[in-house]
Amino acid sequence: MKFVILGLLVVLLIGFFVMVWKAASGWRWFQIVPVCITMLLAVLFLFPTAGVLKSRSEWHKVHEKLEKQAAIVEAEHRLISRGDPADPSAGEGVRRLSQRLSKLGIEAGRRWRNLQMKNVADNQITLVEPRPDTDVEGIPGEEPAAPVADQTPLIPVNLVVYGFGETPNAELQTLIPTFYLGEFRVTASTPNQITVTPTGPLEPAQLQAISSGKARSWSIYELLPLDGHSPFIAEGSVTSEDNYLGRIDDELVKSLLGKSVSPETLKNYLRDGTRATQDDPPLSRWTKIQFLKNHSIEVDSPDQRGALEGGFFDGTGRAVDGRLQRGDGGSVKFKKDDIILVKEDAADVLVDDGAAKLIDRYYLRPLNDYRFILRHIRLRLAELENRKSELSTAQTVLTEAIDKSNGMLVTNQDIKVKLEQDLKQFEIEASAINDYMTELKTNVESTQKEMSRLHRENLELEQELDRIHRSVEQSVNVLTTAR
Repeated sequence: MKFVILGLLVVLLIGFFVMVWKAASGWRWFQIVPVCITMLLAVLFLFPTAGVLKSRSEWHKVHEKLEKQAAIVEAEHRLISRGDPADPSAGEGVRRLSQRLSKLGIEAGRRWRNLQMKNVADNQITLVEPRPDTDVEGIPGEEPAAPVADQTPLIPVNLVVYGFGETPNAELQTLIPTFYLGEFRVTASTPNQITVTPTGPLEPAQLQAISSGKARSWSIYELLPLDGHSPFIAEGSVTSEDNYLGRIDDELVKSLLGKSVSPETLKNYLRDGTRATQDDPPLSRWTKIQFLKNHSIEVDSPDQRGALEGGFFDGTGRAVDGRLQRGDGGSVKFKKDDIILVKEDAADVLVDDGAAKLIDRYYLRPLNDYRFILRHIRLRLAELENRKSELSTAQTVLTEAIDKSNGMLVTNQDIKVKLEQDLKQFEIEASAINDYMTELKTNVESTQKEMSRLHRENLELEQELDRIHRSVEQSVNVLTTAR
């Protein structure tokens, strides 16, 4: 194309000079010279003009490209900052996540990460906050400013805190808390160092982790972490009729809890948000309802008092603490066709009143209050330790009784053997005595018979002697009378 344009320019110049040559007879020199100069300048400036037009065309393409990129970046910025309401899988925006993070930060309290254990002595643990090495160049020709000494304690003294051991995470490239080390009280604090003391006896596993140096890096929390449903939801999952919360990340749950909880507890985490069954506990059954008409529920109590004066709520469940009260009439209003998820007993009341209709029932895992659970576990462990001591004492007594019983059994066994031997001897002697008694009885019977016979003979002899005596007496009497 450029050769064609160059050819046209050559032809144009030739034609121009031909026209000037033809008109030279009627023109003066001061007319011919400006025309030639003008033509030469026009041809000469044609090339810079073409370069300018080409550069403008290229810059216009760059401008259009940058405008498209700016539109894409603006859309991405809008998507990142605010999310896409039409596409739930895109996730929440940075603003929403920042609000949630701020809310979680307020609820979770203050926390101090990556504290290094320096010393353990006399039930006191010293933790140091590592200071980053920052080399700040000063203004040339001026002395560097002296560092400002910060005397603010790292953690307020006498604050009760909770310690967690940190381990590196390959995916996140950072240290994350993985092991609970116990409840502590801050006894001393400087801008970069604290000393903590356990508020109660630590468990053997905690003592082992601290003394062995396994827990070199600590995380200190002002409050115990909060339990929730969302941390176990798979990224990008959406709610459905089968799962109100979204799909549970099974691999995450099993990797975090699979080896430390019972199969029943693991099953509860995996079932979170699914449809409820009749076997589920009442506290875990939630009901999704749809309002059939406009409805309002009173949530603020007419009584207003502090939480320390009797709790946050009254007997009917309405808020009495001003920080929890809704205000603006103290009621929550629902419009017709609004869909909400409430506890089963509250849903039954609304359904029975005809204000709403039941859509479905879901199982939501009851959240754990770790502060209560850990203290309950400590009390339970102390109770089990006392019970273990009692059972150990009882086992010692029982072992002694068993040993004595075994000794008595051995002694009784010897006695039994001897008694068996005596029994056999007694049976032999009893048999001999029986035989002897039988023989004696036979002899006695024969003797009795013989004595009976002799007695009868003696009686007969006595009668015979008596008869003879009377006969002799009569003879003597006769003889005496005859004289």
